[in-house]
Amino acid sequence: MSHDHDAIHVPGPVREQLERMTRRHFFGRSAGMGLGTAALAGLMAQEGIAFAGGMADQSRPGMPAKKAVGGLPGLPHFPPKAKRAIYLHMNGGPSQIDLLDYKPKLDKLYDKDLPESVRQGQRLTTMTSGQSRFPLAPSKYKFAQHGKSGMWVSDLLPWTSKIVDDIALVKTAWTEAINHDPAVTYICTGNQLPGRPSLGSWLSYGLGTMNENLPAFVVMTATWSSKAAAQALYNRLWSAGFLASKYQGVALRAQGDPVLFLSNPAGVDATTRRRALDAINRLNQREFEATADPETQARIAQYEMAFRMQTSVPDLIDVSKEPKHILDMYGPDVHRPGSFARCALLARRMAERDVRFVQIFHRGWDQHGNLAGDLPLQCKDVDQACYALITDLKQRGMLDDTLVIWGGEFGRTVYCQGPLSRENYGRDHHPKCFPVWFAGAGVKKGVVYGETDDFSYNVVENPAHIHDLNATILHCLGIDHRKLTYKFQGLDMRLTGVEEHDPVKGILA
Repeated sequence: MSHDHDAIHVPGPVREQLERMTRRHFFGRSAGMGLGTAALAGLMAQEGIAFAGGMADQSRPGMPAKKAVGGLPGLPHFPPKAKRAIYLHMNGGPSQIDLLDYKPKLDKLYDKDLPESVRQGQRLTTMTSGQSRFPLAPSKYKFAQHGKSGMWVSDLLPWTSKIVDDIALVKTAWTEAINHDPAVTYICTGNQLPGRPSLGSWLSYGLGTMNENLPAFVVMTATWSSKAAAQALYNRLWSAGFLASKYQGVALRAQGDPVLFLSNPAGVDATTRRRALDAINRLNQREFEATADPETQARIAQYEMAFRMQTSVPDLIDVSKEPKHILDMYGPDVHRPGSFARCALLARRMAERDVRFVQIFHRGWDQHGNLAGDLPLQCKDVDQACYALITDLKQRGMLDDTLVIWGGEFGRTVYCQGPLSRENYGRDHHPKCFPVWFAGAGVKKGVVYGETDDFSYNVVENPAHIHDLNATILHCLGIDHRKLTYKFQGLDMRLTGVEEHDPVKGILA
């Protein structure tokens, strides 16, 4: 009998098992051979893997203790002020100079060129880089001071002016991105390139969920009134990126099934679906026992969540039992599914049900031309609903533990894009300064942070990078942004990048 020492025959089943052996599989098997669960949890945390049995305490003084299912051991890092957050994203870039950044000195400079000493050779988009002139276009809208804080607000936002004493306005947000897709990807995921986890996914991963019948992270895309073309939105903006897929946002739709494939197929009743789901889960459990792949557990959790959502989601979106005075507060659009007002009301209902993070995208804020025609419509879409959301939460005592954020991905230029007239004008993208306001848990009331120059072009006091803003959101939820990391491709990834950033302390309560 000859012996071939160079080619050892490995039976097919054994070879298949070896190929499927992973590092996570090794740790999973080791647990069964005596590795203590505490040590395993520590190892998994180092690897950036959520320990399924972990419970994150969301209690704070004055509130009953409440546990969250999932999340990472040791989180929150300190007692949180906010249990949940609602992010109102005005996609396209609202014009700060026409809304929240009052610049009265510009009135005397109408049609004068923007001084080079102000522009300082800063980057322009290709939409205006070829212009021979950069004529200054002061806002045609009136501003007035409101509330005890005396905050300046444009007459395009009459309802927002009623809640200025509840908000902290950051006038000096800034970003490096100058075009929509990288800019909105940047503010949502912490990087201009696609593929990173979104803010809501980081929160779900770190803090877990407080509601077993609804997702921890829900996204809605509201309709808009202006007829202008709007920038596309992609599901990567609420993606889990390199985190497990169970942390991605769930999109709530205005038409058809609120969530895709939520309804049972024709001829399949709830009992049949339950039996099918149990069979699939048994197969997935066997797969997990063989490979210890956390994505398998994610699939099991998602199937179970989908089944529970068949009951919880219809109840969530049924606003028929809301009192008339509440519906009236949100305005007439609340009766139209898909409107920003309806989304805002649903956000409050989700907050009541302890959904961790709700994000509403409202498109159409990209006024390169016809600003006088489109901007008032955009403001009308959201203004009353924003007031109603803050007031509604406040009346219910929920603003004390809910953080609300409003803002876009950048601002607009003080100079006009295209022909200039006093009746109408357009503005290009401007990343160097734009407003974002916060309200609720963890932030001061009725304060203005930072200042821009007389042209609303450069920050002259207290700049706030978008990483600083995301660090602020994490801070209000009890997270040190430097410590919320995930090891991926050999690096400790985090939402706020590798540069040194800090929460905006000037607005923290």
